Amino acid sequence: MATIDLDRTAFETTITADDAIVLVDFWAEWCGPCRQFGPIFERVSDKHPDIIFAKVDTDANQDLSEMAGIRSIPTLMIFRDGVLLYNKAGAAPEPALEDLIAQVRGLDMAVVRAEIEAQQATSEEPAP
Repeated sequence: MATIDLDRTAFETTITADDAIVLVDFWAEWCGPCRQFGPIFERVSDKHPDIIFAKVDTDANQDLSEMAGIRSIPTLMIFRDGVLLYNKAGAAPEPALEDLIAQVRGLDMAVVRAEIEAQQATSEEPAP
């Protein structure tokens, strides 16, 4: 599957797609590490047609980049069923990207959601 370009309008609907794994590469044309990671991202996208591979040009989408808290590029975010599971700056080598995808595929999202709910409940409890 080829990568798709996202802007702020398409970002929310894409990352929250039902039963979807979405990888988002935040990049810029002038960024050397981004240019190195781009072909890796494209190659891996061809191997996983069931996953959405998206790119956000941080220069063209500064508001989205700011909203996403991007401080360094390239930054890779991975979402599954609307849940942010991975958010890290830096260009990943192809084997590492493949490993991340395998880990995300292997997650039991019911367990992940339960852990998130437990963390939120703990953080909402008033201090004694």
